[in-house]
Amino acid sequence: MTHQARSALLSAALQAAERGWHVFPLRPADKRPALHGETACPGIGDCSGSHRKWEDRATTDPDRIRRAWADRPFNIGIATGPSGLVVVDLDMPKHNSSADTPCGVTTFGALCERAGQAVPTTYRTRTASGGHHLYFTAPLGIRLGNTAGTLAPLVDTRAWGGYVVAAGSTTASGPYEVVDPAPIVGLPGWLLGLLQPTRTAPARPLVAPVVSGSRAGRAALERECDRVRKAPEKQGNNTLNRCAFKVGRFVAWGDLARNEVEEAFQAAGEDRGLTVAECRATIRSALDSSIRTARPRVAA
Repeated sequence: MTHQARSALLSAALQAAERGWHVFPLRPADKRPALHGETACPGIGDCSGSHRKWEDRATTDPDRIRRAWADRPFNIGIATGPSGLVVVDLDMPKHNSSADTPCGVTTFGALCERAGQAVPTTYRTRTASGGHHLYFTAPLGIRLGNTAGTLAPLVDTRAWGGYVVAAGSTTASGPYEVVDPAPIVGLPGWLLGLLQPTRTAPARPLVAPVVSGSRAGRAALERECDRVRKAPEKQGNNTLNRCAFKVGRFVAWGDLARNEVEEAFQAAGEDRGLTVAECRATIRSALDSSIRTARPRVAA
């Protein structure tokens, strides 16, 4: 690693700190923290009295940053929580995934479409693997943690307890670089609603909405709502979208009233642990698409 490359990494770390982002060193050409772990803690310096983890030792102090990056070409980690950031990580499929597995950019775009929202324009970087990081300022007074697949497949988030690799860093897979230098915007309210922990409602008997309509339509609705309630972990939203789409044809044929279908799936989705806003957006999008594309009954 040349002196020029080390200087470029130091410059990138200082630029991140100037934005108010708390940085710490990652191993050269790696994504892992370069700081010692608790078992190897010497109990001196920053760790006098007790061990301090990378999140606590991340800093915006330019003098500390210059000392840390003086001798080695460390990559740059940004501690998202102390930096007041929520970063949406749009990942790439693993190498052993099937060829048609959609990437995080695609699944996040589909999530935005279902919610009736545009993909937010904000500061964006490309990761070494080809994924994207979308940076948002964290909402005041709300402490969000990390998530993995909660929003959509291959869509993770980093907030308190998490970090991201900053632009200017490089691994064996490639560089991290800015692809949209747009100003960072606040986390959209509809995304915040999906990320906030679901409040546990008081236990009560589950009463299914009363549904009129044909026997086949009622049976299909009951079957698909049951699948939503039993959806695997992290697959609740996708299952709700798929099941509502299947039942939409009965609405198109006039066998079921749309409001009754929406109420039934809303109850099933909330029972599965999805948020109210997430259910409404997904159900509306799925039914609109199903009704628009439904074939006539004789051709089905």
